[in-house]
Amino acid sequence: MKYTKLDFMMSVVGIIIYIIDLIVDIWVSVSFFHEGQYVFGVLTVSFMLFGTLVVQCFSYSWFNADLKKAGQESQHCFLLLHCLQGGIFTRYWFALKKGYHVAFKNSNEIDNFVEERIDPHKEVIERVTDLSMLRLFETYLEGCPQLVLQLYIFLENGQANFSQCAVIMVSCCAISWSTVDYQVALRKSLPDKNLFHGLCPKLTYLFYKLFTLLSWMLSVVILLFLNVKIALCLLLFLWFLGILWAFKKHTQFCLSISMEFLYRIVVGFILIFTFFNIKGQNTKCPMSCYYIVRVLATLGILIVLWICPLSVFNADYFLPISFIIALTLLLGITFLIVYYGTLHPNRSEETKHDEIDGKPVQIDCRMKYFLMQ
Repeated sequence: MKYTKLDFMMSVVGIIIYIIDLIVDIWVSVSFFHEGQYVFGVLTVSFMLFGTLVVQCFSYSWFNADLKKAGQESQHCFLLLHCLQGGIFTRYWFALKKGYHVAFKNSNEIDNFVEERIDPHKEVIERVTDLSMLRLFETYLEGCPQLVLQLYIFLENGQANFSQCAVIMVSCCAISWSTVDYQVALRKSLPDKNLFHGLCPKLTYLFYKLFTLLSWMLSVVILLFLNVKIALCLLLFLWFLGILWAFKKHTQFCLSISMEFLYRIVVGFILIFTFFNIKGQNTKCPMSCYYIVRVLATLGILIVLWICPLSVFNADYFLPISFIIALTLLLGITFLIVYYGTLHPNRSEETKHDEIDGKPVQIDCRMKYFLMQ
């Protein structure tokens, strides 16, 4: 388990995307308020605050847990940094500082560390995996709702200004990067998980997630045009089902009851947009049911759209949007089948355990409770 120069460069790219995403979100929210579109401005800011507040809570909780594990007391400066929304930047600073030393300084202390001491490579990989998990949380809590909102505004107006186009592009990049980066970091941090080998599995996994997400987001946008109340009720119902599923699986991600409850709420929200294995157990049946329901819901929305054409919807986008939804859904399911059928890292293992996620092992680290796929 080595932290390489490529891993370091991926961490650098991650913080660049994070900063750009933050700047673009602030830019578009200011534009909305300047143009008098206060509802859209408030929604944009609300999505940003929701995502960042939840991420800061988890980050500070993990800092405290790590300090207690090391036999140290909680430091008030970390609490202040997280209150000022600087938790992610603090983690990037520690990860990049240590990661640069490990990846580029070829010293005997790193290559030939004593068994009793902490492996510096393992330490950096765990820090990077923490960051990947937090970025994944923020991406789905803030980036996905943000993308739905911007697509709704674009289709309503029939055009988008430069800031809205920037948000759409950056959100897609952030979702894509955080999803793949999370899987790479997770598999690198867990000894029982096989690594991604080659570019093909990563791209196939990326396209599976991206196409299924895009299809569902466009379907939600269409449903918002049909009836906002029905769309919101559907999303809240799906969120509730996701939370119930997390409680049913008895997740054990956090040390405290309150943080575990928050984690299950976050898991429920993520399950609105995409599927994740929340317990590291057999998921073939739940995943199949999830995407069968997704396909049926998407087809139902398209059928209603064709039966009841929207007067408020720009007719020029009617056929293209329907075609894009159907095509991206088909491509997403196709890439899903290809990935789990032939390219999944654990596919070659002859085991009676979960074909999708592999058998669980006892590992003394936080990553063993992370969302798996």
